[in-house]
Amino acid sequence: MGRRRAPELYRAPFPLYALQVDPSTGLLIAAGGGGAAKTGIKNGVHFLQLEQINGRLSASLLHSHDTETRATMNLALAGNILAAGQDAHCQLLRFQTHQQKGKTKAEKAGCKEQGPRQRKGAAPVEKKSGAETHQERIELSVENLQAVQTDFSPDPFQKVVCFNHDNTLLATGGTDGYVRVWKVPSLEKVLEFRAHEGEIEDLALGPDGKLVTVGWDRKASVWQKDQLVTQLHWQENGPTFSNTPYRYQACSESGTFLGLGTVTGSVAIYIAFSLQGVFLSGCCSCSVSGLLL
Repeated sequence: MGRRRAPELYRAPFPLYALQVDPSTGLLIAAGGGGAAKTGIKNGVHFLQLEQINGRLSASLLHSHDTETRATMNLALAGNILAAGQDAHCQLLRFQTHQQKGKTKAEKAGCKEQGPRQRKGAAPVEKKSGAETHQERIELSVENLQAVQTDFSPDPFQKVVCFNHDNTLLATGGTDGYVRVWKVPSLEKVLEFRAHEGEIEDLALGPDGKLVTVGWDRKASVWQKDQLVTQLHWQENGPTFSNTPYRYQACSESGTFLGLGTVTGSVAIYIAFSLQGVFLSGCCSCSVSGLLL
């Protein structure tokens, strides 16, 4: 027998590389694409409404935002502002949701056959008022804000982006090894410095203004603006992971669990302080390209 596949939540018409969840609306935001190559694979950002249907979680497409020839490879979320890493650039997007009342059932019956067929959006919410039943649908609009080039290597590529704690700044890192910090939403550059020899793989901005970066030079560094505060020293003091290379990792908000996504398509979850394995699933037929806990 073949390996049992996990239930599928949503299948996009393009490869997915980045995920975010909006805590205020519960929207799942998924992005990716086929890039600039003329393969017929589109590029976009999909906004998905999560629902419970017959006890199972389901996702319906609420809005599809076309990013033309640019595939979004990394995302950061600040309120209703998205920072999308697209090739060597960072594009800011603003999305807004609003409720739209639908027609009554009697009105719908009278115009059922009129007009083009509409794509099904999120499940409507029915509200009864007297003898009539009104439906409310969530609608979403997206607008492009500022964009800026964030990487300047011979083969430029932004690999990571994140906001600070109050969403007034965002930091980017890429293949040229430089950290660049930008004002939001103007994307005016306020800081630039060389953090690593080679590519920056990940970075995070702390509430005290410090910045942590990791790079291909196998260094993890803590910065106060452009001044090196300390470098982290790694010690193997617990159980080791399997020999399968992992591509993405995530930590739960409580700090209790650590999740790993591997190049073979499996996802493993460990207890963070002991690295004891609590879950393993072969959920993808190819490498995992994004992970949220």
